[in-house]
Amino acid sequence: MRQLSTILLAFALAASSLGCVATVHGEAGVVVEDPPPPREEPIEVRAGFVFVQGHWYRAGGRWEWQAGHYERERANMHWTAGRWERRGNGHVWVEGRWENGGTGRAEGGVEVRDHR
Repeated sequence: MRQLSTILLAFALAASSLGCVATVHGEAGVVVEDPPPPREEPIEVRAGFVFVQGHWYRAGGRWEWQAGHYERERANMHWTAGRWERRGNGHVWVEGRWENGGTGRAEGGVEVRDHR
């Protein structure tokens, strides 16, 4: 009987902790709370580089700011910025990425051409 009580207690604790995770994240990578507005970051023009805007992320139940940085241009590519997307009842961070520039600039992207 004591073993059954221990098993039931362990099950109840596991189930309650899963409920907490589901409340905060819903599903893997989904954040229920709206992200704060992006911070303004000073951007200087640097020949041969593209500025990758910073973004908010969740850590320890709080919003943390990841500062922006510069990446070296890639010939015939454009940078599509990362963004928070609404999915169901939450938000998911979609990482920015380099894309082929052959079809033109993507919405919000920075086109980079080979200047050789």
